[in-house]
Amino acid sequence: IADWQLRPRLLAIAGVANVITIGGEYKQYQVLVSPQKLRHHGISLGQVLHATEQANVNASGGFMQQHSQEYIIRGFGRTERIADLEKAVVAMNNGTPVLLADVAEIKIGAADKIGDGSLRGDPAVIMTVMKQPSTNTLDLTARIDTNMAELQQRLPPDVRIGTRIFRQADFIDASISNIEKTLLEGSLFVVIVLFLFLMNWRATVISLLAIPLSLVVALFTLQWMGYSINTMSLGGMAIAIGALVDDAIIDVENVLKRLRANVLLPRDERRPVLQVIFDASVEIRTSIINATLIIVVAFLPLFFLSGMEGRLLYPLGVAFVVSLFASLIVSITVTPVLCSLMLTGEKQLSEQARGSWLVRKLNALYRTALERVMRARKAALGIAMGLMAVAVALFAGLGRSFLPEFNEGSLVISAVSLPGISLAESNIIGTRIEKALLEVPGVITTTRRTGRAERDEHAQGVNSSEIDVPFDLQGRDREAFMADVRDKLSGITEANITIGQPIGHRIDHMLSGTRANIAIKLFGPDLPTLFQLSNTIKENIADIPGLVDLNVEQQIEIPQIQIRPRRDIMVHYGLTMGDLMKFIDVAFAGESVGEVYEGVRNFDLIVRFDPANRGSIEKIRNALIEMPNGDRIPLSEVADIVSASGPSTINRENVQRKTVVSVNVAGRDQKSAVADIQERLAKDIEFPEGYRVELGGQFEAEAEASRTLLLTSAISL
Repeated sequence: IADWQLRPRLLAIAGVANVITIGGEYKQYQVLVSPQKLRHHGISLGQVLHATEQANVNASGGFMQQHSQEYIIRGFGRTERIADLEKAVVAMNNGTPVLLADVAEIKIGAADKIGDGSLRGDPAVIMTVMKQPSTNTLDLTARIDTNMAELQQRLPPDVRIGTRIFRQADFIDASISNIEKTLLEGSLFVVIVLFLFLMNWRATVISLLAIPLSLVVALFTLQWMGYSINTMSLGGMAIAIGALVDDAIIDVENVLKRLRANVLLPRDERRPVLQVIFDASVEIRTSIINATLIIVVAFLPLFFLSGMEGRLLYPLGVAFVVSLFASLIVSITVTPVLCSLMLTGEKQLSEQARGSWLVRKLNALYRTALERVMRARKAALGIAMGLMAVAVALFAGLGRSFLPEFNEGSLVISAVSLPGISLAESNIIGTRIEKALLEVPGVITTTRRTGRAERDEHAQGVNSSEIDVPFDLQGRDREAFMADVRDKLSGITEANITIGQPIGHRIDHMLSGTRANIAIKLFGPDLPTLFQLSNTIKENIADIPGLVDLNVEQQIEIPQIQIRPRRDIMVHYGLTMGDLMKFIDVAFAGESVGEVYEGVRNFDLIVRFDPANRGSIEKIRNALIEMPNGDRIPLSEVADIVSASGPSTINRENVQRKTVVSVNVAGRDQKSAVADIQERLAKDIEFPEGYRVELGGQFEAEAEASRTLLLTSAISL
């Protein structure tokens, strides 16, 4: 259902790039060969491969013309019926045909699983939908929901589609909702402040109109520039709310003051209202333009950031600057016109000629304070310079982190157990983790992907699992929730567990190559030594405050069945290395020789030995291999089959072997945590010759971004 009903429907939706399915069983048509029957009939494995391949083919015979018609000639040899495949002729033995059914069992079975999925600890098929670049996530999510709802109605009643596991759209909706709330609250406070200081509802309305007008102009400008509305661009507008009304307030306040002063003059000395408004606007125009340009210059450093931080903050800076310029245009065009229409009432101007009560009180307090400061000029300057010095000292001692931690509403739990364990054992461990997570208040559900899906480009072993955990805090403290999650998972010792979030997880992966904030990379020639040193590092830094989820990359050796050719014996029999390796591949792994079509669906047709002749080291040793002269001998005659061990994976960076100790940081800044780690490594651990350590992660990007910001900020200043 997932592969042949849901996946095609999803791929047909504009904006979907790929759909990866994991879980359940992958259907195959299997030809399970018995080497004993091959010997009995004098048939080789190669003949079975050829016969199976030829038993399921179509052919084109071109076309012919007859009776004024063109006829396409087609040979239909393909079949999906097992009975038809069983009748395929493998060879003739003394005039008697040897059929495929005589030497093999043909059946429908499941491919060997390299991955699995679960929902809330129960088996499930998990589908991951990748979107194309520049596709609107909200629109695409809505289209997917519509299509899945239609498909659900056509499915059997016991099959359910759940689409609310993890959705980027939920994070976007939450972010936009938060910013919309900020915009509304900011506008409300602007109204209150304006009214308290101007005590004139008309002046308040004129000033307030600058906000929506500026935002409208900014939106048209952003669309013209090719930008979209997203969390960061809306954030830029939210930051700009206070600044948007600045220019209009200055203009309106000065116009109101000059109009009030003009009303207090004798009638014969009063100037025309429009002239007063024009002069009042021109009087402060230079100040408005200068102030706007200074604020814009202060934001210019954002545009020099590169990498992840540049991509994140660039839309914010553009939205802020565009909004600010829009407010400047509104203040020097629309605001004076509105003043001429709404602030020319002589009676109202006369009544409010002295300004609001609040402004009069504040002016009186300011005059008193200013007189005292002016009498103690040196003390005032000294205090200001002292505060400046304290601020610089505090800035130098502040903690540093690359980005603020997002609240994405979902966790990504990475669980890596010992390499070499079976998928069944990995499923047991993963299910225990899911059950533990479901006990945490606030966890909505869990979905687990263990190992690798058939079409997945993200390769990982069956010992590795990723668990998506959407949650709802419901007013609960986030730190307490995270502490509860870590406490529940602390009892599971069979796997190294790292806790992250979907977006943060991917940022970490891009910056450090691991799923954690900090990657301690150890380089050297010998894998066992690297693994030993990595564990020493982990033990040494474990008590540093703020470090959580300490994990050592599992670079241990895994069990292997090694088939080592005995070349001198192979020479005696005339067996080539290629023939031996081909036999090992086909007999034990299986080889696809074609596809069986069931309507529009297609499934692999594979040939391999039956279970009685594979699955244990003894069966492999006794497996019969055909020699060039037709004899069949046990595989152990031409190769040593031994139980040994070998490396699970060998990771390299810059052509050097490496292992990684991954660390997350909680409750403190990353820069100071990195400094503590570096101090411990330098003081307590002595690395052998040829071994070295490097630290990578978000702190590297933070350091580079900080240098860029400090330099560009100095230039802006």
